[in-house]
Amino acid sequence: MNLGLLILRLVCGLLIAGHGVQKVSHHLGGAGLEGGTREFHDDGFRGGSLTALAAGAGQIGSGLLLAAGLLTPLAATGAIGVMTVALTVKWHHGLWVQNDGYEYPLFLITTSAVLAATGPGQWSTDQLLGLVPFPAWWFPVALAIGVGSGLLTRLLLHRAPTAAE
Repeated sequence: MNLGLLILRLVCGLLIAGHGVQKVSHHLGGAGLEGGTREFHDDGFRGGSLTALAAGAGQIGSGLLLAAGLLTPLAATGAIGVMTVALTVKWHHGLWVQNDGYEYPLFLITTSAVLAATGPGQWSTDQLLGLVPFPAWWFPVALAIGVGSGLLTRLLLHRAPTAAE
């Protein structure tokens, strides 16, 4: 079980972190902060480069924390939040990723929620620091705050399309 949780944490966390790196830099095939800003603008978000920077930093931070198994419930909450925003952007395309759908964000949200429910396993920084086991109430809290913060971000930062759009 610990090997499985380690692999799950590493893959999920590093994918989320890599997604954030792409938003704010030219690494991993990213278009730099300019490209991240353009992406958010094209998706209908206000805030310019600050929005892209905040999203990228949230993805990098929560992803690296998940991968390390450090403060796992909080890391999962952050990952669920940023990926909920991504899910709302992809929602109108339907589920499947080949149609630019929300399949990938949904999978990362689910994986992060599973890690909040199970904990990071024994091969984690949380274990080294003596922070585990986490109370069972962390799972619904992480899920509710993560999804809620993602939906609130969408509500506050997304602008209605103009007639020309």
